Amino acid sequence: MKNFLTRRGFLGRAAAGSAALTWLSSRKAPMALAAESAKPALLGGTPAHSGGWSSWPTWRESWEPAIIKVLRSGKWYRGDGGHVAEFEAGYAKLIGAKRCVATASGTTSLLVSLHVMDIDAGDEVIVSPYTFIATYNAILINKALPVFADTDPSTLTMDPASIESRITERTRAILPVHIYGMPCDMDPINAIARKRKLSVIEDACQAWLAEYKGRKCGTLGDLAAFSFQNSKHIPSGEGGAVTGNSDELLDRCQAFHNVGRAFGTFKGERPYFTRGSNYRMQQFQAVLLLQQFEKLMHETARRQENADYLSAQLKEIPGIQPARLPENSRAVWHLYPLRYDAQQFSGLPRDKFIRALSAEGISCSGGYHEQYFDGILDEAINSRGFKRLFSAQRLKAYRENFHELKGNRQVCTTTVGLGQNLLLAERRDMDHIIEAVRKIQTHSAALIRAAA
Repeated sequence: MKNFLTRRGFLGRAAAGSAALTWLSSRKAPMALAAESAKPALLGGTPAHSGGWSSWPTWRESWEPAIIKVLRSGKWYRGDGGHVAEFEAGYAKLIGAKRCVATASGTTSLLVSLHVMDIDAGDEVIVSPYTFIATYNAILINKALPVFADTDPSTLTMDPASIESRITERTRAILPVHIYGMPCDMDPINAIARKRKLSVIEDACQAWLAEYKGRKCGTLGDLAAFSFQNSKHIPSGEGGAVTGNSDELLDRCQAFHNVGRAFGTFKGERPYFTRGSNYRMQQFQAVLLLQQFEKLMHETARRQENADYLSAQLKEIPGIQPARLPENSRAVWHLYPLRYDAQQFSGLPRDKFIRALSAEGISCSGGYHEQYFDGILDEAINSRGFKRLFSAQRLKAYRENFHELKGNRQVCTTTVGLGQNLLLAERRDMDHIIEAVRKIQTHSAALIRAAA
């Protein structure tokens, strides 16, 4: 069985696994021997953590009156009320952006951003390969080519040093991804963009309140895309936003996401004067999101505190390397990733490490894999449209370049991710995670023999 999970299914599986482990631990004899607790659970020991983890998303009854009021009003569509605009103003203020346009999803926020930055058929966009598939898809839907910069294994984000070699005469933009809520190193990325006259669109779909050198993600490029999907730290089932500091660009975003209606400085002689689509947020989604700002700030601080503690402790265990952040930056940890070196665990394969850690009651996954080998990009470049837009030579070289992504391959084969809900637990629960990793390392040779 493949050892990776989608991050969207991760929380549901984690909750189910925690419940099962809680039941199993309750069936043990009440007086477990110290030697038994020191052994990994897969070798008959007591799991390091047996109390389960919080479910996600969480609901508060105090949110109900405002949402019910909107539902009863029948004014659910964006044009029938002011709640979406209120959310846009509040979210822009929260992250320090000048403006915000709320959309139907994180994917549509990417589509809006790419359109407004004039990404068109036959163009190329430099993008991180270590990301959710929506980042690829948004570029492909524009009939543009997602050209992959490599991933820096120490940061899990786009390696700025790999960007310029990917730029061609067709390159129009760079799309860095703040994956797992970890900021990319934006200064060198922006410097390359200015030098080569390229747009910068941040994929901040997992980076609400993340900071880079004193500024929030979502304010560091020309435009940025956010997601409020169910697994996100501020969820509304579906939903997204485009943020930025240019009135001209945000007026264009507003028009495009609202079927081409004129807006602000972007207008013509007719109400519908430009291409557009319906990517609007609904009123009750905005009301739900508005009520979560304080919760988001409180929980972000909690995740950061626990992640800092984990990083300080786990880096002392040979074979475990927490991700490195850019200088003066703060992550928000949609997943908490660590790099796993099997050689420091007697050669225990990563999938066996994940299995052993899960048995200890620590919900985890393998994160993203090399998705460019899954067929979606082959389907695209073999389509009639892409064959019209790009030469056979270019598409052949493009496909061959997947094998050059050595940093990304390292990341995909060695990363282990802990869900963001684990970071909302108590400090003693962080100690359970550390204890579990130490137990597995101490007994790694025995775990290999047991699996043979």
